[in-house]
Amino acid sequence: MAFAQSGSISGKIVDEHNQPLPGATVTINGTTIGAATDADGNYVIKNVKPGSYTLTAKFVGYEVLSKTVSVNGTLTLSFNLLPSTKSLNEVVVIGYGTQTRKEVTGAISTVGAKDFQKGTVTSPEQLIQGKVAGVSITTNGGQPGSGSTIRVRQGASLNASNEPLIVIDGVPLAPGRNPDGTSKISGVGDPISLINPDDIESFTILKDAASTAIYGSRASNGVIIITTKKGTSGTPTVNFSSQNSVATVASKLDLLSADQVRAYVNANGNATQKALLGTASTNWQDEIYHNALASNNNLSISGSTKHMPYRVSVGYLSQDGTLKTDHINRTSGALRLSPRFFNDDLKIDLNLNGTYQASRFANQDAIYAAAQFDPTHPVYNTASKYNGYTEYYDPTTLNLNPNAPRNPVGLLEDKHNEGDAYRSYGNFTADYRFHFLPQLHANANLGYDLAKGGGSTFVPANAAQSFTNGNPNNLFDTGGTNTEYHQKTYNTVGEFYLNYNNTFKDIKSNINATAGYGYYDFRTVNRGATNYANYTANGTLVAGSIPAYPYGENRYTLESVYGRLIYTFDSKYILAGSIRRDGSSRFAEKNRYGVFPSAAFTWRMSDEDFLKGSKTLSDLKMRLSYGVTGQQDGIDYYRYIASYYLSDNTSKYQFGNGANNFYNMYTPNAYDTTLKWEQTSSYNAGFDYGFLNQRISGSIDVYYKKTKNLLSTVFLPVGTNFTNQLVTNVGNTETKGVEFTLNAIPIKTKDFSWSFNYNVAYNNNKITNLSLVPGVQNVTVAVGNITGATGTTIQEHAVGYAPYSFYVYKQVYGANGKPLEGVYADLNHDGIINDNDRYLYKSPAPKVTMGFSTQFDYKKWSLSTVLRANLGNYVYNNTAANLGTSRNIITTVGTIGNASSDYLNTSFTNNQFQSDYYVQNASFLRMDNAGLGYNFGHITSNKHLTLRVNANVQNVFVITKYKGIDPEIYSGIDNKFYPRPRTYTLGFNLGF
Repeated sequence: MAFAQSGSISGKIVDEHNQPLPGATVTINGTTIGAATDADGNYVIKNVKPGSYTLTAKFVGYEVLSKTVSVNGTLTLSFNLLPSTKSLNEVVVIGYGTQTRKEVTGAISTVGAKDFQKGTVTSPEQLIQGKVAGVSITTNGGQPGSGSTIRVRQGASLNASNEPLIVIDGVPLAPGRNPDGTSKISGVGDPISLINPDDIESFTILKDAASTAIYGSRASNGVIIITTKKGTSGTPTVNFSSQNSVATVASKLDLLSADQVRAYVNANGNATQKALLGTASTNWQDEIYHNALASNNNLSISGSTKHMPYRVSVGYLSQDGTLKTDHINRTSGALRLSPRFFNDDLKIDLNLNGTYQASRFANQDAIYAAAQFDPTHPVYNTASKYNGYTEYYDPTTLNLNPNAPRNPVGLLEDKHNEGDAYRSYGNFTADYRFHFLPQLHANANLGYDLAKGGGSTFVPANAAQSFTNGNPNNLFDTGGTNTEYHQKTYNTVGEFYLNYNNTFKDIKSNINATAGYGYYDFRTVNRGATNYANYTANGTLVAGSIPAYPYGENRYTLESVYGRLIYTFDSKYILAGSIRRDGSSRFAEKNRYGVFPSAAFTWRMSDEDFLKGSKTLSDLKMRLSYGVTGQQDGIDYYRYIASYYLSDNTSKYQFGNGANNFYNMYTPNAYDTTLKWEQTSSYNAGFDYGFLNQRISGSIDVYYKKTKNLLSTVFLPVGTNFTNQLVTNVGNTETKGVEFTLNAIPIKTKDFSWSFNYNVAYNNNKITNLSLVPGVQNVTVAVGNITGATGTTIQEHAVGYAPYSFYVYKQVYGANGKPLEGVYADLNHDGIINDNDRYLYKSPAPKVTMGFSTQFDYKKWSLSTVLRANLGNYVYNNTAANLGTSRNIITTVGTIGNASSDYLNTSFTNNQFQSDYYVQNASFLRMDNAGLGYNFGHITSNKHLTLRVNANVQNVFVITKYKGIDPEIYSGIDNKFYPRPRTYTLGFNLGF
């Protein structure tokens, strides 16, 4: 059907709240002509000749609506779509396929673009923070690009990775972080921050083993499937958005003021100590922090040419950190083509994404130095030989006090730590429907995730932080550094699977079967750093500074076969089973392969005759599932074989008397030939419910997980291996939990509506076994290093307790309620206070997590907010433990410092690092986001340009009993924490 260029149809598609529905489609019945809505819900169909037509609007989860109109020139036609119980027919992405929501057998949650967190969101996981029951997302502080710690049902391991598997458009990514929290891509804080959130359409979170076992050995910690935006049929749609913000420091450490320090020294110090006092009043935290600006801009064009939908997008982010000298610039681009051939028998999807990010990382040592440094002196001292910064040094010898903190501003300005990271990921997929058997599809997926990272750290020769021993003439002080690091990662994916899906009406049955093969290769290449001297001759190579082995490559592969069968009878009874066999090169041949099965049953109770006629109940479904998943990420690549490493240049051995007779030596690594898969068995029972045509809906799940053959670091007896620590299989953990989700639309009128989502999860996790030898319990593993007490740990893994439980003395308090210095309870009643009196007390993991989102819509206005809460989580206040003593004011190293204001509560002279006084209740209620938006709609006479503006505040407030800077610290140890900012954002979205 051809149209003369004589008219057009345009309009807007909105939901029951009069909010735009981006990605909805409008088609002219009987033709292939149509258009998709932009981010503001607007569409345009051009070149329509005069006549009468029926147009149909569709959006997933909403009633289909058709209207018949007459066209004679330009016509405006808008649609108001209403939710439908047909949303149960919404297609949900699962591993290697899709299902309708009503058929889903596992614990699966979805979050679409309409429900994402708003404001300055620069990393994908922040979009769903607080949105999904049982999914904890804790940002790693306020540094730009630092990412988050993501946990689905609290993870399942001790030393191996606890990160969920992230799959983007069918490409399973390698874990972004090492078990110690460091990034696996050099030059960037967290690799996930290299993915532009603006390109994301939806998240699907697979939580139970019935839904994750199809991913086998990489799915013990859940799976997050990210679907990016793609083009739709219709005329080109252009969208431009800009979010501009200013971030402020929401909270700072509570320290003594300069006047309080002077008063204490004048009252308690001797003449020498009093002479060290200055006359300034410097708030060092004010000196290192500032208001930070950010601008996030994205442009996209989507549409189709004949049979090929397309989408092209570019993004640019410029963001400062609230810690001075922190900054990132990120440029990203994406291309997605989805052509169809042979009457849609062959569907191709080409997805290419690329990101470049340049960063300057602020020296976070300045955070702790700002808490310690003498506030009675100014930032600058013109007489200082150390770039003019005030430092504690001898003016005659120039020797710095090696035990004094360095000037916080000098630490920031004199250290240039810069990184560059490039990341490209994407895939080519082909879905072929056999013409002779259309129920059978062949699918191929070739994907990649490539990254190159590197950077340099430069500290000038006259910077105080260059001198570790304080003496500029000391041979151990190099007089400045200039180090470089480089890394490349090559991750490739090759998958092929067949899918057969057919309905047999005569026997009321549907069979959906999948069988496939996958090969995954992960390779990382590192180049060692060089170190150049700057003190005597800038650029002169320091003798022996080139690493003995500056090049290293690590590689492992996975090879998999998998299958799944879903049988549905009478649309009410669904049986599903899957199995996957993975082989990993990280294990010896005898333990190389693991088998991971799952089984599930679903009963659609609301379709039974005794409930089908209900006008109140719109959905009721019961789900039961069991499955086994595996784990092998987070352990070293070659720890099952005997290997050697070459010593660095500080560990050479001398053979002979000559000056050049020093040699690097090979040293054996620790190894364990019995290493095997860590395995997690999971049981889940759940109900999905809906009332009043889904105006009220949600789910409730109860689950139990048991992990065996835990991969954990343990201490070994001397002489039993080549080190005193080894990662091996040592024991078991179990986790029990309950999750509840409620979605509701309490009010819905023409002009006003109110909707909300509430989710809550309870988790109880404990270690049930730690054993190296059968029948012999190794009941504790010390973890959790703290600052201020070298070699001291504050946490332990122990049988019967949650992982990372605090291991402390029980503090005794005086009649005035203050803790008594050095006085602890004699818990074993032997009359002696020693290590045997320490006990396991609380843990960092919250017992309860909650999220609440709500939105109010009135005509063109919208008001929304997101709140989150953790209950039962505790944090060790390392800052107060280390700095809350009088010896921090008048130090033992001949300087004046500062102290945490907690000193006023304790009057401690000496540190009491292992007192349970410092393990504090960190339960909190945080308002993550508050936003106000106004939709201007069409702002031009031809109705081709639309405008929407918004204002947001992030990290609005926190209510907590915790006495430190922030209660939300995943590790449970509050030390040198980069404060989360409070961010104010103004933005707009233009569509045409």
